[in-house]
Amino acid sequence: MSIKLSQYDFPEDLKQMDMDDMKVLSDVIRDFLIDKVSKTGGHLASNLGVVELSIALHKVFDSPKDKIIWDVGHQAYVHKILTGRAEGFDTLRKFGGMSGFPKARESEHDVFDTGHSSTSISAAAGMAAARDIKGESGEVIAVIGDGSLTGGMAYEALNNLGISKSKAIVILNDNGMSISKNIGGVSQHLNSLRVSDKYVKAKSDIKNHLQHIGKIGNSIYEGLDAAKEKVKYAIMPKGVIFEELGFTYFGPIDGHNLEAVIEVLEQAKHAKEPVLVHLITKKGKGYEDAESNPDKYHGVSPFDPETGEPKKTGGVSYSSVFGKTAVKLAEKNKNVVAITAAMGDATGLGEFSRRFPERFFDVGIAEQHAVTFAAGLAKSGMKPLVAIYSSFLQRAFDQIIVDVCLQNLPIVFAIDRAGVVGADGATHHGNFDIAYLKSIPNLTVLTPTCGNELAAMLEYSMTVDGPVAIRYPRGECNYSEDSVEPYDDYNWRLSEGKDVDIWACGRMLDTAIEVKNRLVLKNIDAGIVAVTKVKPLDLTELTSKDIPIITLEDGTVYGGFGESFAANSGAKDVMCIGWPDAFVEHGDIKSLEKKYGLDSESIAERICEKFERKA
Repeated sequence: MSIKLSQYDFPEDLKQMDMDDMKVLSDVIRDFLIDKVSKTGGHLASNLGVVELSIALHKVFDSPKDKIIWDVGHQAYVHKILTGRAEGFDTLRKFGGMSGFPKARESEHDVFDTGHSSTSISAAAGMAAARDIKGESGEVIAVIGDGSLTGGMAYEALNNLGISKSKAIVILNDNGMSISKNIGGVSQHLNSLRVSDKYVKAKSDIKNHLQHIGKIGNSIYEGLDAAKEKVKYAIMPKGVIFEELGFTYFGPIDGHNLEAVIEVLEQAKHAKEPVLVHLITKKGKGYEDAESNPDKYHGVSPFDPETGEPKKTGGVSYSSVFGKTAVKLAEKNKNVVAITAAMGDATGLGEFSRRFPERFFDVGIAEQHAVTFAAGLAKSGMKPLVAIYSSFLQRAFDQIIVDVCLQNLPIVFAIDRAGVVGADGATHHGNFDIAYLKSIPNLTVLTPTCGNELAAMLEYSMTVDGPVAIRYPRGECNYSEDSVEPYDDYNWRLSEGKDVDIWACGRMLDTAIEVKNRLVLKNIDAGIVAVTKVKPLDLTELTSKDIPIITLEDGTVYGGFGESFAANSGAKDVMCIGWPDAFVEHGDIKSLEKKYGLDSESIAERICEKFERKA
C-alpha cells in the first residue's frame, strides 16, 4: 500500500479517522508488522490478532489519561505504533533500541511495565482504586488473553475488583475459540440494553418501589431476580462466571469487526461498574502462515515473509537435548512424567507429549500449580520432570520451598532460558535463579557446560532421592548423542595454572577459555575449573588458596555462586564476576556482556589490573 505509517501523527490523527480510514489503517499496520518483524524477529502472531482491538482502544479512549495495561505485553506492538513509535521498529528488541514489551521509560502511554502473564487485572484494580481515592477521572483498561486466564492471579484480581465495584474495564482477548453468530447477535442486543440509561433507571426504580411495599414487595423482587438469573444462565452461559464475580459481561464479540469492537467499547466506557468485554480474535490474522501456525509465529527469529522460512537455521539447542533425553528417560522408567506451564514445544517436550500423552501435563500459565502438582505426583511415587523457563519459575518460589524441598521430594526442575537471554529483556532474563535456588535446603543445583553434560545430568537426576534443579541457557550447544558420558556429581578441572584460577559456571566455561588465552599474552598462567555443581558446594578442585581465584557465572553476582565460594572456600583473594545488581535491559547477548563487563576481553582486563596493582 502507498500509505506509510510515518505520515500519521498518532494518536491524535486516529481520532479524526472514519471507519473506512481505520480499515485501511488496519491493513497498513499488518503489512508493516510483517515487514518489520521478519527483519528483527519478535512476537508476530499475537500482534496481528489485536490490530482492530488496538485501533478501537485508541479511538474510544484517551491515552494516557485513560490507562491501558497489556497483560504480558508482547502483543503491544500495535499500541506502540498508535502512540507514535512506528519509526522505532527498525531497532525493535535490539541493544539500545525499542523494547518488545511496554516500558514506561519509553512512552507515557505505557502506563505499566509488563512481561509476565496474569498480572494486568491486579494492576488495573490498583490504578482504579488510586483514581477513586484521589477523586480523579479516567478509565482503566486491562487487556488479557484467554491463555493468561489460566493463571490463578487473574482470578484473584477478578474476585477483588468485582467486589470492590470500582470501575475498570477488562478486555478478554480470546483467540482460542470460534464465535457463534446467533449468540453474538443476542449478546449485542443485551449489551445495548444493559448499559442504556433507561434500563439502569428502570431497574433501580422497580427495586425501590417494590422494597417500599414491605415483605410482599421484597418477595416479588426476589422472584424477579431469580427469574432474571435463570434467563441469564440460559442465554449467556459464557459470561455467567464473570457476572457472578461482579462484572457486567459483554460478548462474545468478533474482535476483527472494527465497528462492533468500537461499539462495545463505547458501551463499556459508559457503564458505571466493572465490565468484562469478551472478544474473539484469530492469532496471526492477515498472514496465512501465522494463521495456520500461530504457535510457530508467536515468537520468531528473522524470516522470509514470502516463504515464512527462518533466514538462518540453528544447530541443536539445549531445549531439544532436554526433550530428547526426557523421552529416553520415559522409555526406561514408566514413572517418569513431564509437566510444563503452557510451554510444551518451547521447552522441547513436543515429542514427549506425542509419545506419552498420558504422562504429559500442560497445566497452562500456572507455575505455582505446576510445582505443587508435581509434588503430588512425586509423593505418589512418580518421577516428575518440571520444564519451566527460569524467569517464570520465580513465580513458584514458595511452592519450591514448602511443597517440594521441605518434603525432599524427588522432582527434577529443568530450568530453560537460565541466565541473560537477549532480546526479550529484563522480564525474561533468568539471571536470578542461582541466587534464589541455592538458598533452599535439600535442593541440588546443577549447571551444564554443554548439551552432553545436560543429558548426563538428567540421567543422573533419576538416581537422586531429592529435588534437583538443572539450569541451562537459551540457544545452541555442543551435543553428540553417541558420546554422552555419565555425570559424576563433581566439578572438574580443565587446566592447571600457577598464577590464577578461574571457576566458571555452566556456559561461562567457554568465556573462561577465551580469558585464559588472552592472559597467556600477558604472561599470566590461568587454570580453569568447570563448575557444574553449584550446590552442594564442591571444592574438590581447589588446589591452592593462595593464588587469586575468579568466579564467573551467568547470574546475578549478589547471592550467586561466587559469594558462596568466597564465604566457604577459605581462599584469600576471590573476585566474583557476574551480572550486576540491576535489571539488565534487552539486546543481543554479546552487546550486553560487553556493557556489563562479562565478555572475555573485559574480564581479562580486570584480572590484569589486579596483577598490576599487586606489582
